[in-house]
Amino acid sequence: MNRTEFIIATGVILFVAFSLGWFAFWLVHRFSRVSGADMGELERMAHELHEAEETRDEAIAYLQSREAELTSRLSQTEAELRAAMDGLRDARHEAEDLRAYIERISAG
Repeated sequence: MNRTEFIIATGVILFVAFSLGWFAFWLVHRFSRVSGADMGELERMAHELHEAEETRDEAIAYLQSREAELTSRLSQTEAELRAAMDGLRDARHEAEDLRAYIERISAG
């Protein structure tokens, strides 16, 4: 095999490799092409996903505001309970003092 035959054989092999690569690319491109209907479907799904995310964000914001409101109401109720318990304790102490006073007067 002389130099000219070697160059021609190498050229043919490279041309065949190029042709096979181009044909494989064409097949992949042909079978993986996205149609207009599929693009419309993807666009619709993206829009629905965006709306769902907005709804989720609104729900999270509502829950956070509701939680803050309920925490505030709970703190207020606990403060009122402490005040009522202190008042009750003072009233019981005063009632005991009055009973003791009445018993001393009755006994004496």
